[in-house]
Amino acid sequence: MTLHIDPSLLMAILSLVAGILILIRPRLLNYIVAIYLIVIGVLGLLAHW
Repeated sequence: MTLHIDPSLLMAILSLVAGILILIRPRLLNYIVAIYLIVIGVLGLLAHW
């Protein structure tokens, strides 16, 4: 059984979680932005692979 997740849905969920975490702990902003950019970059590379 394979699970297919639409990349736009995944990006929306990641954005929502990141926004909530930033509101709760503003000091996490640097880490959240870095992780978000890495994930978006990896998804972009996998989409073109």
